[in-house]
Amino acid sequence: MSDPLPSWRDTATRAAVLEFLDAVTSGDEAVPVAERIAVFDNDGTLWTEKPMPVQLHFIVQRWKAMAAEKPELAERQPYQAAVSGDLGWLGGAIDKHYAGDESDVKVLIGAVVESQAGLDTDAFAQLVDEFVATARHPTLKTAYDQVAYQPMLELLDLLRAHEFSVYITSGGDRDFMRVFAEQLYGVSSEAVIGSALGLEYVEDESGGTIAYGQSFSFLDDGPEKPIRIWSRIGRRPILAAGNSNGDVPMLSYVQGHPRSLSLLVHHDDPDRGDIPYDTGAEQALQVADKRGWTVVSVKDDWATVFATSG
Repeated sequence: MSDPLPSWRDTATRAAVLEFLDAVTSGDEAVPVAERIAVFDNDGTLWTEKPMPVQLHFIVQRWKAMAAEKPELAERQPYQAAVSGDLGWLGGAIDKHYAGDESDVKVLIGAVVESQAGLDTDAFAQLVDEFVATARHPTLKTAYDQVAYQPMLELLDLLRAHEFSVYITSGGDRDFMRVFAEQLYGVSSEAVIGSALGLEYVEDESGGTIAYGQSFSFLDDGPEKPIRIWSRIGRRPILAAGNSNGDVPMLSYVQGHPRSLSLLVHHDDPDRGDIPYDTGAEQALQVADKRGWTVVSVKDDWATVFATSG
C-alpha cells in the first residue's frame, strides 16, 4: 500500500492524523459521511504567510498603482507603506490585530474597500488571476502557486479519499481565494469561506453584474469563523486546521463534536524557506497545550515543506 502522507515524517503527529482518520471512517462506529467535514485556514496553514500574506502582496501592488494616479494618497497609511516599500506598518497592523488591537487593521480594511470599490467580481477575479500567475514570493522567488505546503495538500487529498467534505475558512478575502482554490487545493468555489466586502447588483444589457460597493461586510477571523462555518455549512466540523490566534475559536469549535481533531501548524523551521514565527500564534500555542490539540511542527513533522523545494 502506498504511503498516504509521503511528505510527513514518521512522528507521533502523523500517527495521530492517521489514527483519527481510521477511527472516524471505519468500523461500526464510523462517523456518517455527512458529518465528515474538515475546515482549513489558508494563510500560514495551506500556504506561506510570511513575510506577508499573499493577498496583502496583491493589495500593496493595487495601492501603489492607485497612488501613482493620485499622489496625495501616498501621504497616508497604508498607501504610504506601499509606495515607500517600508512594509513594517502593514506587518505591525496584522500583529496588533492578533493581539486584540484593531485600530490599524481598520485603516487597512478601509483601504482594501477603496481598492475594490466599483470593480465587478469578474474584473476582480481577472486581476487576481494575473497576479497569481506573474507575481513572485518575496523571499522564495517562486510563483505563488508553488508555495502551498506539500504535506497539507496530501492531507486534503487523503481526507477526500475518506469521503470528507473539505472547506477553506480564512480571514483572507473570499473572492480572492476563490480564483485559485480549486486548481491549487481541489476546493471548489462554493466551499470557500472568507472575509467579504459589500456587494451590489448592477443591471446592464448582458444580464447584470455583481460589483463591490463602499462597505466591508465582515472579517472572517476569531469568533467570526465558527459563525461563518455554521451559517455556510450548517454542521459542526470534526477536523479543523489553523496556525494563529485568529484560529483558536474555530479549533475549539470542532471539539464540541465527540470525535474531533484540531491541528495547529507551528512555524518553527528556520532552514527550508518557511519563515519561523510565534508572533500572532502565542495564544494558540498555549491553548493547544491546555486543550490537547495536535501541534504540527514544520521542523519535526514535515519531511518536505514546499512541493518544489524540499
